[in-house]
Amino acid sequence: MASPSVTAADVDNVTFPPTVKAPSSANTFFLGGAGVRGLQIQDNFVKFTAIGIYLQHDAVPILSVKWNAKSAPELTESHQFFRDIVTGPFEKFMQVTMILPLTGQQYSEKVAENCVAIWKSLGIYTDAEAKAIEQFVSVFKDETFPPGSSILFTVSPKGSLAISFSKDGTIPEVASTVIENKLLSEAVLESMIGKNGVSPAAKQSLASRLSELFKEGGVPEK
Repeated sequence: MASPSVTAADVDNVTFPPTVKAPSSANTFFLGGAGVRGLQIQDNFVKFTAIGIYLQHDAVPILSVKWNAKSAPELTESHQFFRDIVTGPFEKFMQVTMILPLTGQQYSEKVAENCVAIWKSLGIYTDAEAKAIEQFVSVFKDETFPPGSSILFTVSPKGSLAISFSKDGTIPEVASTVIENKLLSEAVLESMIGKNGVSPAAKQSLASRLSELFKEGGVPEK
């Protein structure tokens, strides 16, 4: 039985289940947090995607050592907390579900731009990352994503980024592409929940759900 905090989350009619099996991983992941990604366009907040961030069970004891005394608001404000999630030695899985239609090119170019900005700010942008970004953008070039379809990322702490697509809400067992670049795998997640992350709502959700789990002493295994 899942503990009370590991519940499903509904984000703009997209339901993220409490646990998932991620493509190209043997592990079950729990829902760390979820939120909308949108932009303020004149007077309207336009929602583009719903983002669910899932973590391997080991994440809770690992993060708890440093962060269990902090409140949810303190965690939400801490860039280092989210950096520790991004770089932590555990697997992560991200599900990005379309609220509005997007082309693969629109999505991948924006993510690529955010990743490059992160690397340049850290002074770690090299030829290897430039190649990985080219590969990333090419994976998406012929894709279109109608509302309800999803882009799925599995991040391995060893440094690979597995990418899959789902048009019908199901999660495939095996990813369609794997890019071997540690900085890219981390930057894709950082672009969502890092210092300038595109989903403040997902950050807030992660902070409040994880702070509850730290208090309860972790996530029970299935």
